[in-house]
Amino acid sequence: MAAGATRHYISNLKDVDSMKCSFSYPTAIANPKSLHFSNHKKYQELSSLSMNGCGGDPRAPLDTTETRSFPTAATPELAADRLNSALFELKSNPTPFESGIIRIEVPIQQQIEALDWLRSQSQSLVLPRCYFSGRDSTTTTTLIQNQHQNENANKKGRLVSVAGLGSAVFFRHLRPFSFDDWHSIKRFLSKKCPLIRAYGAIRFDPRSEIGSEWKGFGSFYFMVPQVEFDEFEGSSMIAATIAWDNRLSMTYEKALAAVEATMWQVSSGIRRLNGNAPRAALLHQTHVPNISSWDSAVKRALDMINRKDSTLVKVVLARSSRVLTTVEIDPLEWLTQVEGDNAYQFCLQPPESPAFIGNTPERLFYRQRLSVCSEALAATRARGESEYLDLQIGQDLLSSPKDHHEFAVVRESIRRKLETVCSSISVEPYKALRKLPRVQHLYAQLTGTLQNEDDEFKILSILHPTPAVCGYPTEDARILISESGKDQGKYLIYSCYIMQKCLTEECMLALLDGLVVQRVNLLWE
Repeated sequence: MAAGATRHYISNLKDVDSMKCSFSYPTAIANPKSLHFSNHKKYQELSSLSMNGCGGDPRAPLDTTETRSFPTAATPELAADRLNSALFELKSNPTPFESGIIRIEVPIQQQIEALDWLRSQSQSLVLPRCYFSGRDSTTTTTLIQNQHQNENANKKGRLVSVAGLGSAVFFRHLRPFSFDDWHSIKRFLSKKCPLIRAYGAIRFDPRSEIGSEWKGFGSFYFMVPQVEFDEFEGSSMIAATIAWDNRLSMTYEKALAAVEATMWQVSSGIRRLNGNAPRAALLHQTHVPNISSWDSAVKRALDMINRKDSTLVKVVLARSSRVLTTVEIDPLEWLTQVEGDNAYQFCLQPPESPAFIGNTPERLFYRQRLSVCSEALAATRARGESEYLDLQIGQDLLSSPKDHHEFAVVRESIRRKLETVCSSISVEPYKALRKLPRVQHLYAQLTGTLQNEDDEFKILSILHPTPAVCGYPTEDARILISESGKDQGKYLIYSCYIMQKCLTEECMLALLDGLVVQRVNLLWE
């Protein structure tokens, strides 16, 4: 019978092990954890009030693109009031255009963490929602120059993190991400409005069957936040974005009403995350596949790698662990428990979907104008307890033939792929240590010069998936993974925007992808 009197929660995490010449050498990257949370039935899903930008003409420009910035407010409460007044003004003076996107923003004197703001919206019950933070303070992709010619024309500090509720426009489909889909996203971005951005994820293998837990993400899912909170160094900003296109049955009036509906549920009070959430005790744990099936999959992979006629060098396998816990797990609270130094952190939760969170140090690529940069990150050792031991472990990693082979496979694969779209490639450093709080890896940075700025989609197409999340050669590894019959739930996390007269993109790999699904009353006897 159902255990109706007892509340339990099921979490689902995934472990990823990389198979090359021996199963004893995993390539887990830098304690990145990607988790999926779901308690989405309690959320008010406003997807019907948003539009799917994939349904429009990808090459038809919008009639208007605009950012309106208002005077700086001293507190989040005052900023929200000014934002609501601005929305009322937009309603009183409607635009004559049939399509467009307008962002209205109010700077805040205080620096407030975007994650704290998003956590404070837990009672608003609005989906979709997203969170993104950059990797470190030296990441050039996070430098934003304010383009407005008013009292707020001062250069903003580094953009630290972004949180969003609702979607002004989203982009989703079950078929693979295409060139037209990419143009559909670019249609809503503009160099005049560098803070209008799209955040989302692209599926690892769109040709395979999508697991039920990932249905809401489709083969890809992107969103331009409807209500957004930006954390800068030394200040913050709250913004609302209205997007409409009469040809997609989303009029200006409907879009404005949707933003107002979301703003009504936004809390101006900020509740700080203190990391003191109740500890979850483990009640039960199961693995899919089970241990015997997992061992068989590992043996099969090793046998294929070791065959004389096989071209397979590496394959990344994954398993799912379903965990029953005593308390509900808050995905945003969990992010505060993960060491985010030198790592990207994200949360993405489409309507009718779990919340996908993650922490990863690896950048797939970054492009600005004709310059493109990628990274090879592979082979792993723990950090030493002392400076001497840490140095010794690092030197062992640098001199290990096995780890060199693993690293070289990744580096040379990326280099060859970049050569197909770049006129020149440089690798510097060629092989070095990348030290993170708990682990260290072999690292190389690859930079190149594109022949055409329109080649950004080609970069994404050729680099994803990398040997780090799939294997090598890619197609051989993909086939072996697909034959396992288990959706590994790997996604490429992606943010894109246009700034300083160029399209700027940053992609990061969500390694060790996983799922945590919260449920109530799921015990039966």
